[in-house]
Amino acid sequence: MTVQPDTRRILIFLLFAFGIAWATGLAIYLTGGLQDSPPLIPGGPPITLALILLAGPYMFAPALAHILTRLITREGWGDTWLRPHLRRGWRYWLAAWLLPPLWTILGGALFFLIFPQHFDPTMQAYIEAAQAQAAQTGQTVPTEFLRLSALIGVASALVISPLINSLFTFGEEFGWRAYLQPKLMPLGGRAALILMGMIWGVWHWPVIFMGYEYGFEYPGAPFAGPLLFVWIAFLMGTFLGWAALRGGSVWPAVVGHATINGFAGSAILFTRGEPNPLLGPLPVGAIAALPLALLALAIFFHPRALTPAEPPPLVGAG
Repeated sequence: MTVQPDTRRILIFLLFAFGIAWATGLAIYLTGGLQDSPPLIPGGPPITLALILLAGPYMFAPALAHILTRLITREGWGDTWLRPHLRRGWRYWLAAWLLPPLWTILGGALFFLIFPQHFDPTMQAYIEAAQAQAAQTGQTVPTEFLRLSALIGVASALVISPLINSLFTFGEEFGWRAYLQPKLMPLGGRAALILMGMIWGVWHWPVIFMGYEYGFEYPGAPFAGPLLFVWIAFLMGTFLGWAALRGGSVWPAVVGHATINGFAGSAILFTRGEPNPLLGPLPVGAIAALPLALLALAIFFHPRALTPAEPPPLVGAG
């Protein structure tokens, strides 16, 4: 029996996922955007209203959409992809944890190889910026301390990111990979991942237009960044979708997304000048994303990579 996509539930889910997130994006824009958002505690830690709204209702909009769609349509809770299946799927947990730092390092190295004028092996640009920020509060921070703490921070991100960031990336993955992706799989794995990449990329547009990922000073601003991010979302979504499908659980995708977020900015430590963010050195740039692109396209075109670890539930039933 051929299972058709559950169009009604897909549309309800998308209405909630986009409605909650984009309404939150509008609130961020109207209160100063990402750059001029008011601090929650004047003179206190650098926690702004935009940061809270982004980490809260924006990132959790897909999870809320998942829950609300099930409640409204009385779908039940039998196929939420929350079982970890760690014994069977541990390889995909491990891949989700270790591969994002690998492609980030390779992508940054490739960018700096092509544009060596932006490579700063001494981290001097980062150190000077950190010392200038500390000087505003009357503090003096030794150069070697900053350099060592930065390197320790990058190394510890391998352990800390999956633990801490997963609290937030669950908000996205419980919606995208645990609900929408299974709903689209009757179209075929490749078609599902193409649609997932487009949807996920466009969902980010409000904050990208406000400078998230690419800033404002780049060729083709403000439209080139949002368009490029659809491609990046397809690449990352293919990797995360594969990890969830083959692992039989949403948790490898949660861990992978958390590691991506935690490690993606590491190349900034070794950057000088003002490189074109559409190219790199961060993995959201077209050149720095090439190692990820090779991995994602290998997954995409592999004949069995997008086959679920076990037969998926009849997502159109109920």
